[in-house]
Amino acid sequence: MNIMELTQEEQAMFDGDKGRAVQEAIRFQVEVGKFFNAKRFVPIVNAHVMGDIEVMGDGGLEMMRQIADEGAKCVVPSTSNARCMHFSDEPRLQPDKAEEDKERELVMHLRRMDISTTDTCINYQTVYQPKLGEHVAWGDTGTVIYANSVFGARSNFEAGKSSFAAALTGRTPAYGFHLDEVRRGNIVVNVSATLSDLADWGALGKIVGHPNQDYYAVPVFQGIDTTPPPDALKHLGASLASYGSMAMFHMVGVTPEAATLEAALGGNEPRQTMTVTDDDLQGIYDGYSFVDARKNIVVFSGPQQSLFEMQRLAHLFEGRKVAGNMTVVVTTNHSVYSDAKRLGYVDTLEQAGVVLLQGVCFYILQRLSDIRAENEWANLVSNSAKIVNTITAHRFNTVLRRTADCVDVACTGELK
Repeated sequence: MNIMELTQEEQAMFDGDKGRAVQEAIRFQVEVGKFFNAKRFVPIVNAHVMGDIEVMGDGGLEMMRQIADEGAKCVVPSTSNARCMHFSDEPRLQPDKAEEDKERELVMHLRRMDISTTDTCINYQTVYQPKLGEHVAWGDTGTVIYANSVFGARSNFEAGKSSFAAALTGRTPAYGFHLDEVRRGNIVVNVSATLSDLADWGALGKIVGHPNQDYYAVPVFQGIDTTPPPDALKHLGASLASYGSMAMFHMVGVTPEAATLEAALGGNEPRQTMTVTDDDLQGIYDGYSFVDARKNIVVFSGPQQSLFEMQRLAHLFEGRKVAGNMTVVVTTNHSVYSDAKRLGYVDTLEQAGVVLLQGVCFYILQRLSDIRAENEWANLVSNSAKIVNTITAHRFNTVLRRTADCVDVACTGELK
């Protein structure tokens, strides 16, 4: 059996000198470390926790209640991921009242632990941007792949309990993408396609991720001559993580560990080389088709919208109205919503008939399957490759389209 080496401070935690909650946290982390053959812990500078009732359930709520009652506090700055409750009175998207009460209690316990309830899956755009080589413990796959790839920080996909444990102990087991050898590229992707819309980047992620479903697959993209905007990298990473369970990518000349192809591969002989063309992208869009239905929904979510995405949507919807047979939902976090409100984007979108939700991602809304049935929605159209993949469990017929095309569908009601 693998035995982890503990520092004096870690041994004190393990022995209970820092309280029961911390003791249970590090003992759990030791078991995780043993499972993954970690030899030691690494200190982290930031934690991002998965703390909503849909993920945690009654058992998780009771765990958080006990931790908070013991007075345990996070020892590193910590934030919360997007919630499954929006706490608004939008009649078409109402949760179960009993579950909403649990969610409110859970939020209270998170705050008692000194977790900043930012309720965001784009913490890397709005809260904390880790530096090259920093270790973090982040939940949510989209946040982790962005941290590893774009910033050169180091994190694994931290499950709910793991992320809370890391926040309490300030460390995480040193395995996976905390280690140099795991971060080396092993798939080469030559990109000749024109990537002009955020949906194109998500489609690229599907092309690479879907046939290579492997946590330790690390694609290296080359041929992209201009530095993509952060939202493009966000959609690419979220798609790779969704379709391929991937936690890292490199982009030659763009991401910090990929100054050259050779640097990105780190001595690895690529196990696969692939090329992505405009025809390949079009093939992704052509692979989606609409079903005939009276009522449908267009969603801009998964990940939450950045301020610049909100700006573009406001421009596209300005002077237009959502068709009577359509519903449009946009999700963002609290800070972006506040700025978008101040800048007039929220008012423009609401005048067009768009529903805006704060602090949630659409695909994790509590009782979403029932909400779909109650509203008789059949087709779900989005520019997010991630959401058209993850939300199919709720029996939507999903369709990926470019951003402007999504807006046209929303305002004309025509499925095209």
